[in-house]
Amino acid sequence: MAGRLAAGLRVAGTGLFAGAVLGGLVAAYVTGWQLIRTEQQHLSFGLYGAALGLHLCAQGLFAFLEHRRMRRPPAPSAPTAAAAASVALCIAAFQEDPAYLRQCLRSVRRLSWPGLRVVLVVDGNGPEDAYMRDIFHEELGSAAASYRWAGNFHAPAPRQAAHAARHVEALVRRHAYVCILQQWGGKREVMYTAFRALGRSVDYVQVCDSDTVLDPACTAEMLRILEEDPRVGGVGGDVQILNKYDSWISFLSSVRYWMAFNVERACQSYFGCVQCISGPLGMYRNTLLQHFLEDWYNQTFLGSKCSFGDDRHLTNRVLSLGYRTKYTARSKCLTETPARYLRWLNQQTRWSKSYFREWLYSALWFHKHHLWMTYESVVTGFFPFFLIATVIQLFYRGRIWNILLFLLTVQLVGILKAAYACFLRGNTEMIFMSLYSLLYMSSLLPAKMFAIATITKSSWGTSGRRTIVVNFIGLIPVSIWVAVLLGGLAYTAYCQELFTDTELAFLIAGAILYACYWVALLTLYLAVVARRCSKPQENCSLTFLEV
Repeated sequence: MAGRLAAGLRVAGTGLFAGAVLGGLVAAYVTGWQLIRTEQQHLSFGLYGAALGLHLCAQGLFAFLEHRRMRRPPAPSAPTAAAAASVALCIAAFQEDPAYLRQCLRSVRRLSWPGLRVVLVVDGNGPEDAYMRDIFHEELGSAAASYRWAGNFHAPAPRQAAHAARHVEALVRRHAYVCILQQWGGKREVMYTAFRALGRSVDYVQVCDSDTVLDPACTAEMLRILEEDPRVGGVGGDVQILNKYDSWISFLSSVRYWMAFNVERACQSYFGCVQCISGPLGMYRNTLLQHFLEDWYNQTFLGSKCSFGDDRHLTNRVLSLGYRTKYTARSKCLTETPARYLRWLNQQTRWSKSYFREWLYSALWFHKHHLWMTYESVVTGFFPFFLIATVIQLFYRGRIWNILLFLLTVQLVGILKAAYACFLRGNTEMIFMSLYSLLYMSSLLPAKMFAIATITKSSWGTSGRRTIVVNFIGLIPVSIWVAVLLGGLAYTAYCQELFTDTELAFLIAGAILYACYWVALLTLYLAVVARRCSKPQENCSLTFLEV
């Protein structure tokens, strides 16, 4: 009774706290209360801006503290217990580029964990998928076993249903390296097959994508965190970009990835509430995974079965049980990212769908974790809506100077974040992170709104890497957003009264400053980055990549 009362009070307290945070943000935004302003309000700094600034400062501070914690020598533990732990690596594959798959499997061979079991499940069992099984045997040698399954666990072939399922389970539990080709069902079906076939035969399950190159020490580093703290149910590592210099999109993705993992998730890790353990590099306690396996697979949203956001929902399931989730920069990998704008846009739309869906799910478990999880979820979850409201208001009800000042502010915040990233990483290349703000404002923001509007539609979202399929649907929200902004700009210019001398001076100075920023950054990009895009051998710098 006392436990239920305490849980109820915690739920109520967390709910009140979330409401207070959201209410405070709405009040600061709506009232527009200004802390600092010039006489004619050409420049001002409001309460809402101060709140976001404090949030970024706090996030950076806790990320820094978590990185200090990561760099400490490992605490003395029972090495025999850790060495005795059994680990299985589950790799999901779908129409993979042969070169990427070979690099992935070669990195698997170099993993420094004795007795590691490897399960590669291919989403497809046709003749066009057989090359992945052949590569698996070529790279892992005679110890590898494989099986072509006419069905899968949820769509078994009638004549061999029970026998085939038992055969898959026996094969996975008996052999160190196993490749399963099964009927197409999506990534979640592929992951389910690996998890179900393993059962409780191992202590920990590591997940990986077929386009990922793993650091030899990544398994041991993640396992160490799980062994040191029994309250931790899952841990993710530092995901970097394999094809970093393929294009400007892949390069900007690489700096954005570093920020997402080493600032945002490092901050979450400080409080034990990482909200997404990324698919290319993560590890879970198998007892927990087997506990919620069926619920995870059968997830529905608004009456539709979910088939994307698999990794985020896995993380959410761990959090729902009250276990902590962590991030470690000591465990690393390289993974492929879209190098073309349309494919990147489709990927981001799919990820945004899972983010908003899982945001609603995670809200049910805020009370089981640190208040930072509640606070950050509210701030980041509602930020896009505040931003869209601000942009539309400025473009339709402001003045030309207000629009320019907003653009300058966006780039200033981007430069400050980039400068901090340069300090934290010790790499001046992170200064290009400030360029990502334009990509966010022009493309990612409308993609998020489109994701909400189409949240029940599901697919892999991005095509296999062997055959790239172009999908132009993602251009619809971007085109509408650009039309809205251009229309607002034209309307504001038409309604703009004659400039005062002061406003004209501000406008000219601001335009020159904005132009100088872009000239300087683009010149640096052309001098430092663009010239390397034609050199495949420079696609990555991690020492564990085998060319």
